[in-house]
Amino acid sequence: MVLSPAAVVFDLGNVLIRWDPYPAIAAGVGDAEAERFLAAADFDFAAWNHAQDSGRTWDEAEADIARSHPHWARHAAAYRAQFGRSLLGAIDDSVEVLGDLHTAGVRLVALTNWSSELFPHALERFAFLTLFDDIVVSGVEGVAKPAPEIFELLRQRIGLALDRCVFVDDKPENVAAAAQAGMDAFVFTETEHLRHDLRARGLPV
Repeated sequence: MVLSPAAVVFDLGNVLIRWDPYPAIAAGVGDAEAERFLAAADFDFAAWNHAQDSGRTWDEAEADIARSHPHWARHAAAYRAQFGRSLLGAIDDSVEVLGDLHTAGVRLVALTNWSSELFPHALERFAFLTLFDDIVVSGVEGVAKPAPEIFELLRQRIGLALDRCVFVDDKPENVAAAAQAGMDAFVFTETEHLRHDLRARGLPV
């Protein structure tokens, strides 16, 4: 007999919450400068931001870029100062799936790469986050996906074998890491596929 999953573990950004750094940066430095910054050959915004998701403070991050890339310092500072603008709203259809799972009594956990200092923006804005039994925030823990350590931390937090959990994330590298850790993991592309993939695992959506 195949057991239904004991929990569903969701990523948040671009699975349940639309996120794009561009509007936040543009609010501080203008559209053209935001485009230049995010496309810069001499600076990797994603890697720089990932360090904050892994526990580096924003004061440290902004001091670092001021030393290494002073011409981008005000662009980087605009992102934190205007961060709320990067949260473009809930992905309503995905939130509906989350609600269906909650109503059915399925255990729900979030595992998100997010700065500890900026995550309160999400908590204040998105009431559906209260549906989760637990939210593991990488910046709080000091380790971010796809590092294997965060999946071991997840296992300890929820007290379940990872092979009893389904994991949903929009980044293939995170899904691959979750699968390596023993989870049943798949890449989120859009909500209809999310429903189909969860139903295929015997979940009530």
